[in-house]
Amino acid sequence: MNDLVPRYEVTRKDEFTDKLLKYGAAGAPPVLALVPAALFFFLFLISSVTPAAAMYLFLSLISLVAGFIVGLGVSAGSLIYRSRWLSALRDKVAVDGIRADEVKWFTKELKYSEKKALKEIKARNLLLADAYTETLASRLTATRILRSSGQELVLAKRRQNKLKYLKSERMDDFREEVEKDIEKIQRIREEARGMELEAESRLQMIEAASRRGTDLAGNELALKKLSARSEQLPLALEEAKMEEELRREITEELEKELEEEEV
Repeated sequence: MNDLVPRYEVTRKDEFTDKLLKYGAAGAPPVLALVPAALFFFLFLISSVTPAAAMYLFLSLISLVAGFIVGLGVSAGSLIYRSRWLSALRDKVAVDGIRADEVKWFTKELKYSEKKALKEIKARNLLLADAYTETLASRLTATRILRSSGQELVLAKRRQNKLKYLKSERMDDFREEVEKDIEKIQRIREEARGMELEAESRLQMIEAASRRGTDLAGNELALKKLSARSEQLPLALEEAKMEEELRREITEELEKELEEEEV
């Protein structure tokens, strides 16, 4: 399974792309507005009082306004592209579980209270901040599994209902396989829901410990357990997805066979 679902490591190229899109979006309007305007204004200054000088001054003003408008368009396009690029990157990173050092890429999925608590804990105790970040990674992993498995469950049940109207010698076996897939996805959802509740409880415990000024030495084992579960559950979900894909392919082939028989 590890060979089928390799861990994706965020590279320096990814970090550079993120910064380029982020700062590029912020810098596009002033750069595209000021650079051409400054060039035409410089030509105006070195020109004598001629119609050409007036033209340079006019072009300077026009380029200032037009460059700013174009810059806003470039900025909007960069922000949209960055949002989609980050979404794809998060999906690749989270496929086998989110680690503590990868939480920074998932700030959009953090609750406001979690962001605020993490900032406050970092200011008080770095060790507790590490534990809080580790638990956040587990919570994010569990939440993503719940969302993804929910979508898979809906699709599986739709196919199960669709099978009721098909007739074939192999249909009973196929229905049984689909039911097993549904049971597996439901089991994964239950485990993910328990993991999410456990992580949320741990987050509250760490936050309370930070306010009291205590440590979490006695809870180290529990934190390791959360980390281990965050590694295992996404792989189990991926396995269920692959099996569901196989079932879907079989369904399509079976439907084609039935259509051919009817014809």
